[in-house]
Amino acid sequence: MGDTTMLPVPAVGTTGVSRFAGILSSLRRSPAGFIGFVIVTLMVLITAIVPFFLPEVAPNVKEILLPAGTPGHLLGTDNEGKDVLIQLIGGGRTVIFVGFFAAAISTAIAIVLGSLAAYLGGWVDSVVVTLADVFLTVPQIVLLAVLGAFFKLDSPFLLALLVGGLSWPVLTRAVRAQVFSLKEREFVEAARLLDLGTVRVVFVEILPNMASFILMNFMIGVTNAIYQLVGLYLLGLAPLTGSNWGIMLNRAWIAGAIFNDASLAWILSPICAIVLLLLGLVMMTRSLEEILNPRLRDR
Repeated sequence: MGDTTMLPVPAVGTTGVSRFAGILSSLRRSPAGFIGFVIVTLMVLITAIVPFFLPEVAPNVKEILLPAGTPGHLLGTDNEGKDVLIQLIGGGRTVIFVGFFAAAISTAIAIVLGSLAAYLGGWVDSVVVTLADVFLTVPQIVLLAVLGAFFKLDSPFLLALLVGGLSWPVLTRAVRAQVFSLKEREFVEAARLLDLGTVRVVFVEILPNMASFILMNFMIGVTNAIYQLVGLYLLGLAPLTGSNWGIMLNRAWIAGAIFNDASLAWILSPICAIVLLLLGLVMMTRSLEEILNPRLRDR
């Protein structure tokens, strides 16, 4: 018999539920991955549920810039007398929502454009590659800054659409390369001979074999989207209304919190929250890569 080590693992007979259960089971055997999964899950649940049970944050001139550890204010207060901890818990919802939703948008665009470009070829491939090259030549943060100056980006949904709509080119080229390789396989040729149609061949026969690759890039997209969102708020390029970690950083930086020992928790707490969330995502992503890539798993 010939060497079969390079053959792909068949995806037939597995379901999305069983794959997810298998991933969770593998994460439990990976301390770093499981810790990352727990961190991300807890932060999502806390920022989504706990704010409904917290009192509304209101300015209080009698409690301005209280240090961390003050009774009733575990992380102190800001320059308006607002409790930092309450703002921190409530401020993660927008950041996490925009991160995941923007990553979902960019991943969906990349999957559709990249797979169709590779499968159809010809002018479709040329147009998609040219569009991707054009978007890649423009620095995203600069383009976001320009758009933020002309449009009122006061909606998390709009921010997610904007960030996701600008983040697809890199993944599109990667998906295109993967589909170029997969479309020459026997099962794709069989689907063509059966005349199953382009949509069925691409999205039912080819893409399921790229599930792990797409998942990994989705997680990377989440971290990139969070970086971009926080950067927009930190630079004051998005409306500073409401409360989220980026707005907290902007207000604390402008107020000079970094130079005041009593208000260090005000500026450090959103930084720590962002770092903890991204660390959890990175730990989970690295472990998922080892789980889903047999070559890394067998090292």
